[in-house]
Amino acid sequence: MSHHDKIRKWRDRIDAIDVEIHDLINDRVRIAQEIARLKSSDPEGDFYRPEREAQILRKVMERNQGPLSDEAVAALFREIMSAALAAELPVRIGYLGPEGTYSHAAVLKHFGKFVDTAPQMTIDDVFRSVEKGDSNYGVVPVENSIEGVVTHTLDKFLDTPLKISGEVRLRIRHQLLSNEKKLEDVHTVYAHNQSLAQCRAWLGANLPTVRLDAVSSNAEAAKLVTEHDHAAAIASTYAGELYALDVLAGDIEDNPSNTTRFLVIGKQSPPPSGNDKSSLIVSSRNQPGALHRLLTPFAEHGISMTRIESRPSRQALWEYVFFIDIDGHQHDPVIRDALAQLEGEAAFLKILGSYPTAIL
Repeated sequence: MSHHDKIRKWRDRIDAIDVEIHDLINDRVRIAQEIARLKSSDPEGDFYRPEREAQILRKVMERNQGPLSDEAVAALFREIMSAALAAELPVRIGYLGPEGTYSHAAVLKHFGKFVDTAPQMTIDDVFRSVEKGDSNYGVVPVENSIEGVVTHTLDKFLDTPLKISGEVRLRIRHQLLSNEKKLEDVHTVYAHNQSLAQCRAWLGANLPTVRLDAVSSNAEAAKLVTEHDHAAAIASTYAGELYALDVLAGDIEDNPSNTTRFLVIGKQSPPPSGNDKSSLIVSSRNQPGALHRLLTPFAEHGISMTRIESRPSRQALWEYVFFIDIDGHQHDPVIRDALAQLEGEAAFLKILGSYPTAIL
């Protein structure tokens, strides 16, 4: 058999596999549509089930034998589930815009590319969009591994009725985007001020004389590059695709572990998925050792506390509330017992939600 015949044979096999995959995907979507019809008769039925999707993605990665990476196969199944959900019922996601921001990238990572997206001007607007029902869910940044917490997001949880439905961890990869072909032709770099700070060493070493212009978002920076010669933007690969810009230099962030955590907000908190996290707000009574007593129930029940942040309560001078993340779901017996004990010690306790731990 000639070399050409061998290649044709394998291509014929690929075509046959593609037909099988296509048929199976259509079968999957038809089954999802049937489930949707059953859910439509139940007023409590939710079309989007984050705990179910998390379970599916974990199984996908557990059985993965390669050659594709866990991240690659999870991304493929994420898009299949996204398309299936869109065939059941359109889901609208609010996020901190404009289109092409890292918040937008977090939406696509978590929900896939087949959801309707609704960019908002501010974090307040994202919360308001979900509260009013204009969006089914919202995605908001809550902390960055370098810059720390997004305090405005935390503060919004003090007075919103919304729950946390999920979390997304997004590795922040900054690209230098431009229509220019050479670094020496770049005279101005546009970016959000945090991105400029996160690329300071690279910029100093490679573009020491350029003008650095801080703008409202990296997506706005990419848009500005389309309007000006000798300009570049620090933004995501997706922003480059959106505005048809080339990557002049890739992964220019100074810290390669730069990661932002986003929260998915909605009107309900999902049931247990088997690997969950819970978030709560708590305040202590003004007594000696009060904070120690607040944390004691977690220690006594062997519960891992993964984060604690203090914020002014906005109720009285020098009064603070604590935002706490713990491993486990609020319906787990050990978590339920610890929270009941905590409620007896706290001046104020609000469960923000339990949700699947981020996949990858």
